[in-house]
Amino acid sequence: MEELNELLQQRRAKVDSFREAGVNPFANDFKVTHTSGQVTAAHAADDRDKLESCELEYRVGGRIMARRDFGKAAFLQIQDVSGQIQVYVARNQVGEESFEQFKKFDIGDIVGVCGRPFRTKTDELSLRAAEIRLLTKSLLPLPEKWHGLTDVETRYRQRYLDLIVNPDVRDTFRKRTQIVSLIREFMVDNEYLEVETPMMQPMAGGATAKPFVTHHNTLKMDLFLRIAPELYLKRLVIGGFDRVFEINRNFRNEGISIQHNPEFTMMEFYRAYATYHDLMDFTEELICHVADEICGGLVIPYGGKEVDLTPPWDRLTLKASIVKYGEVDMAILEDREQSLNYAKSLGLDLDDKIGHGKLLAEIFDEVVEPKLWQPTFITEYPTEISPLSRKNDECPEVVDRFELFIVGRELANAFSELNDPIDQKERFVKQLEEKAAGDEEAHAMDDDYLRALEYGLPPTAGEGIGIDRLVMLLTNSASIRDVILFPQLRPEVG
Repeated sequence: MEELNELLQQRRAKVDSFREAGVNPFANDFKVTHTSGQVTAAHAADDRDKLESCELEYRVGGRIMARRDFGKAAFLQIQDVSGQIQVYVARNQVGEESFEQFKKFDIGDIVGVCGRPFRTKTDELSLRAAEIRLLTKSLLPLPEKWHGLTDVETRYRQRYLDLIVNPDVRDTFRKRTQIVSLIREFMVDNEYLEVETPMMQPMAGGATAKPFVTHHNTLKMDLFLRIAPELYLKRLVIGGFDRVFEINRNFRNEGISIQHNPEFTMMEFYRAYATYHDLMDFTEELICHVADEICGGLVIPYGGKEVDLTPPWDRLTLKASIVKYGEVDMAILEDREQSLNYAKSLGLDLDDKIGHGKLLAEIFDEVVEPKLWQPTFITEYPTEISPLSRKNDECPEVVDRFELFIVGRELANAFSELNDPIDQKERFVKQLEEKAAGDEEAHAMDDDYLRALEYGLPPTAGEGIGIDRLVMLLTNSASIRDVILFPQLRPEVG
């Protein structure tokens, strides 16, 4: 820390020195005309002889990432949004006074360079500076051994540094933007209307999760940061928008892990006159389209292994998946007491009063989910844990729902929507009973949504896709924090 303070004082002294010499250390009058990437692309095929006769002059701006001094000249590596380019700065080219100021520049400073392209003796495309200007004086030095840091949270806390020194991180977030753009284009091409629904809601609905609570002073009422946009999007389908989607934030007051951040991005979409089977096909098509564009194919690396996204993807019922991966007889799963005994044999600590549906979900989470590496749709979830889903016509103990799993984690959740207001009210009442019994995540009664249903929701299927988890998959990122620019962290100590 003492060494850092000394460097900070040295750089502040340079700021004073520049100002005394009439140089603005935070200038804003240099016109940039090209990026380093544009210069490189324009002359990548030009040899040394051709560049000798080139009279084009480029004005680039960027951060000094490295420098090698040779007395009366120096080589710099300048980094901008498109990458890096080498710059040659010579006293006889930029002038005595300018060169003397240049000698005070530090790694991390942002500069403007005007120069012509040439190739060095090692054939590296470079700019020969005719002018170099200080645009922003950096006061703190860049870390010299960034990749050696053991505290990964430092990367997340100081994402600006992470982006400066780590090109792989910059590439991940560029891909994230591309992924979201591709999804949006795909949805619009399939005649979905993009909409926005409230972030602050009078009732936390559309999912089973703990909400964040805030307070509106003028209205004198508590509001909830939304845990899902579902009930508002379905109101729009009732209103006549047959295909709607929203890409936006959800907030859940729950744990933080490599898969969970309290603030996360989801896409939810709804299609009238469709079933969850239609959405399985649509989801395959959507994700394969995005993966092919981003990764250049459907067999992609993840965590040292391969994921094959080539359709069709496996489809298993929840019970059948437990039979397959848990190596247990179906007859045991059909009986609640035997299921409970089986769960306890797995080491699960469960309330003896747990419902059969919740029990099966707990077993699934333990014995199946971690093993679903290749893309797999799990269907026929218990009605007990699906308060907004349509019951299956032939087996009302389950609903017409699927969840998509890839690399051992849930990526999407979808179902044919419950559009019977009488059935929906009964489900809400059941949820209220569970809330009264201590289940903080149970769904609240939403009278306005019931009223909307009474006007008639057409047969509809809806789905939510975790954008952060999809980006993790397509960028081979191990943690959700690696794909969120500013993940939630504990307060910094010290």
